[in-house]
Amino acid sequence: MSSDSIALNPALESTRPIGDRLHDWVTTVDHKKLGILYILYALVFLVIGGIEATIMRIQLIVPHNHFVSPQVFNEMFTMHGTTMIFFVAMPIMFGFANYLLPLMIGARDMAFPRLNAWSFWLAAFGGLLLYFSFIGGNGLYGAGGAPDVGWFAYAPLTARVFSIGHSTDFWTLGLLVSGIGSIGTAANIAATVLCLRCPGMTLGKMPLLAWMNLVMAALVLLAISPLTAAQIMLSLDRYLGAHFFDTQAGGSAVIWMHFFWIFGHPEVYVLVIPAFAFASEIIPVFSRKPIFGYPVMVAATVAIGFVSFTVWAHHMFTVGMSSYANSFFTISTMIVGVPTGIKIFNWIGTMWGGKIEFKTPMLFCIGFLFQFLIAGLTGIMLAVAPFDWQLGNSYFVVAHFHYVIVGAILFALFAAFYYWFPKMSGRMYNERLGKWHFWLFLIGFHLTFDFMHIPGLLGMPRRIYTYEPGRGWDIWNLIITVGVFFQAAGILLFVCNLLWSRIKGPVCTSDPWDAWTLEWSTSSPPPEYNFAAIPVVRSRRPLWDIKHPEDPDWKYE
Repeated sequence: MSSDSIALNPALESTRPIGDRLHDWVTTVDHKKLGILYILYALVFLVIGGIEATIMRIQLIVPHNHFVSPQVFNEMFTMHGTTMIFFVAMPIMFGFANYLLPLMIGARDMAFPRLNAWSFWLAAFGGLLLYFSFIGGNGLYGAGGAPDVGWFAYAPLTARVFSIGHSTDFWTLGLLVSGIGSIGTAANIAATVLCLRCPGMTLGKMPLLAWMNLVMAALVLLAISPLTAAQIMLSLDRYLGAHFFDTQAGGSAVIWMHFFWIFGHPEVYVLVIPAFAFASEIIPVFSRKPIFGYPVMVAATVAIGFVSFTVWAHHMFTVGMSSYANSFFTISTMIVGVPTGIKIFNWIGTMWGGKIEFKTPMLFCIGFLFQFLIAGLTGIMLAVAPFDWQLGNSYFVVAHFHYVIVGAILFALFAAFYYWFPKMSGRMYNERLGKWHFWLFLIGFHLTFDFMHIPGLLGMPRRIYTYEPGRGWDIWNLIITVGVFFQAAGILLFVCNLLWSRIKGPVCTSDPWDAWTLEWSTSSPPPEYNFAAIPVVRSRRPLWDIKHPEDPDWKYE
């Protein structure tokens, strides 16, 4: 059966032998299939990373617990952080960008389809290589051992005298390989947005998702390189006698911290800017209003991209930098809050006076707005160097970080899943299960990360395996761990909803939300070629103009 006949009649796909279908997925260069592969890959690692987090929280639920050994705890800590950042958050953002960008800008595929496939398989291999360390971390003929150096891998923990075996090498090589894949994807995203827009779609008429993914791609291209350089230097230290990070031989452990956080802080914006993009597309649709202040949103995004490279050392206030360096990074960290705050006002301005529909995607966007605001406020608190001196190595920072990663980014991702699931699958999700997922996960999130600030304020250090009773931390750690089980229940409902809806969900139309961007003008799911004829646009809401020619208030060039 030819691929042309299947493209004309997608129902024929289910009649093909499963081996042929698997072969098509493994060898595909179609941006939509690669986007789905990214997303499925990330969802598998989301479950794995969640299990690792649950193991750590069970260990900390009471003082002097022995649920796991200190070695296993350190391995879970390292693998959880590495997995969630490098093999969940980044691939899932790349997956949505892959799937949506060509559709939203009226293109038939990404600029470089083969590079797109190559980049995905490199990123996937990097994750598998890291997890092979569980088997081969101490050699194939010894006991396995995952890396236990923290997801930041500070020196001298990574020195061969401290990190015996090959587990740290799996960490280094896994991230190095996946980083090369990330660079390829970022270059592809930038080329696609800049070169493949359909006729009439100027930069000023692009969807905000395209703008924000363009900024994200630029950040990836600039931020991955320092981390890659540091990983190469670390490998030279471990195997060829270099001493970049060996303080006993004239090296500097602080140099590693600079290299890592020059990557690490822009990486936060690599993840949160696509989350901004999801909110900027979903909130207007469910508010029945155009986005408030489109030019300001674009300018604020570009400003965040620039400023994000000037704030890395606010992660290093406690290492003993000079007062001048502390002052500079305090000021730059506070400055980055300005364009970020502008965005929050834009989203609220979009909702203000709108006819809001509280569907599941909108509920997650509202949760994202509130929690991102709280994360920003605690971030400004930690930008003050004396305050950070007191709490920089406490659970207060862990709570702040997870408010950004989970409270903002993951909530926006759930909104995106529910919003674009009909387009990707051709079926509607179960709204009731979606709302159960939202409320369970919201309750669990606030039980865990609201109360996590309190032991931090009471002096509980981060990265500890256990603690003494009677310090005022016991009840808070119990509540924090209980919240994890609410979150796990929400994730379970989310997975069940996706699986059930993909098989049994009602078939949806091409545009179930009455939206206005181009991806909703083609069938659900879209054909292999996306558009039978390349569209021509005349405004920022081309599909709305077609459906509502009588409504001039929605139209401007």
